[in-house]
Amino acid sequence: MSLYVPAAFLAVGALLFVFRLLNRGGIKHIRGPPSPSFILGHDAVIARQEVGTLDIQWMKEYGPTWRVRGAFGTDVLMSADPKAIQHVFQKSAEEDVPEFHALASSRSWHRGRRHDHQRQRKIMSPAFSVPQLRSFLPLFQRIAAKLSNKWKGELVATGELSLLLEKWLSRATLDVIGEAAFDYNYHALDDGERNEISKAYANIFADASYMPSTASLLFRAAWDYIPTPVLKLTRYIPLNPYTRMRKLNNMFREYGKQILREQGPEVDTEKVNSKDAMSILSEGLTLAFLAFTGTVELTRDFPVKANRSADSKTRLDDEELIAEMFTLTLGGHETTSTTLTFLLYELARYPEYQERMRQEIRGVRAKVAQRGETEFSTEDPESLTLTNNAIKETLRFHPIVISLARVAFKDDVIPLTYPILSTTGETIREIPVKAGQVFSASFIGYQRLTEAWGEDANEWNPDRFLRSEISKQPANVSVFANLVLEMQAFLAELVETFQYYPPKAKVDIQQAMAGIFSFPAIRGKVDQGSALPIGISLAQ
Repeated sequence: MSLYVPAAFLAVGALLFVFRLLNRGGIKHIRGPPSPSFILGHDAVIARQEVGTLDIQWMKEYGPTWRVRGAFGTDVLMSADPKAIQHVFQKSAEEDVPEFHALASSRSWHRGRRHDHQRQRKIMSPAFSVPQLRSFLPLFQRIAAKLSNKWKGELVATGELSLLLEKWLSRATLDVIGEAAFDYNYHALDDGERNEISKAYANIFADASYMPSTASLLFRAAWDYIPTPVLKLTRYIPLNPYTRMRKLNNMFREYGKQILREQGPEVDTEKVNSKDAMSILSEGLTLAFLAFTGTVELTRDFPVKANRSADSKTRLDDEELIAEMFTLTLGGHETTSTTLTFLLYELARYPEYQERMRQEIRGVRAKVAQRGETEFSTEDPESLTLTNNAIKETLRFHPIVISLARVAFKDDVIPLTYPILSTTGETIREIPVKAGQVFSASFIGYQRLTEAWGEDANEWNPDRFLRSEISKQPANVSVFANLVLEMQAFLAELVETFQYYPPKAKVDIQQAMAGIFSFPAIRGKVDQGSALPIGISLAQ
């Protein structure tokens, strides 16, 4: 029976390919690399590249905007142009009927009908605002201190330690999510490697999407054309990653039901507005759910309020709520932990900048002590210029989301900051697109544009943000611009307390790609999942 499924997808693909041949037009005048595959187009080479390799190569050849071939003959407009990306993700998101919406399949997290997407977004959006996030700072500082104490305990015997950085940070940020989003303690730091939910989430992106097979790519490309009821049956496919995701989903459903029983309808109005109300977590939670809604900012008390509404149009039912909780937890804790992992890795490579950061943090800490306090206020992290520049630079140089795709609901014109040449040599300053046109934003490409970031764009250099012409550039135009507060709290604790240096055993670290996400890995051992060994000792 296994032969019938691929044959069916090939048949569907052949019909779609013929249809598109008969309906040529659109963006054929945009230059781009020749397609390496009749059926898959560039999907396979893009999915299996080292992060950004092809994007940067194609930018050099064709400019910041180019055309690639998707599966089944789809022409995809790829762009690293800031004005084009802003137009698609921000300007369109402001309209009641957005010009672009998220693709189904591996290009986005959610698959649903358009009116469901709009309803969910309408419910979620009022709950997202930056000022509300400030109340989470004590929580961030408390869990950062807990992690710090764990490391101090490990250092007592030896004075120095080699550890897998991302494993520890992932557990810490999982605890952050549990307490901040759901008022629930996962005990990931307490239980360590024995923690069931921590083990279930470990390496989930790499296991699910790293180096996908040709059959898997064909299957995912067909998702856009499969009726939703049929598509839901894929969760029962007895093969990885579907088995892995199903087990994780089932485990979290039990957690979700328990959390809803404890935190749901019984919560009174005062508790809804209190610091321990069920909430939507920190800035790091933008990953999963907001990956398809565009750039929206977070707040704290959405889940309870949404679930308490009597109007079905303005509330999520329990199934929807558990699904959003699962998605937020699935992606959220990896955003902060992966970015922090790459940042501390870069500090180990650049010890002079590390020491400058440490002295800056200690200087602010001294001011806190002078006013008779022990913890940073919500204003203190803003004065950490070197720390904030390191965060911006890491978000730029090691973006968690490599790209996101959207498809046009209606005809539109996409403006360009940087003109390109057409296949006939004409200068193009804007690109008309038809309804149904796929647009793929290359965040990794934008964040390596020398026109935007300078000639050293391919180097990690936080001091670039001290330049007046660079300081106004957004460090990340994707959905992860809101990681800052949680990272500030962790870095203030971890950089002030510990010194970081490369491990004694020489390893080559790469930024590996899993779907649209990236993760740190040891070159030659990427199949073992996320791993970044680093040496630490107590800072002097």
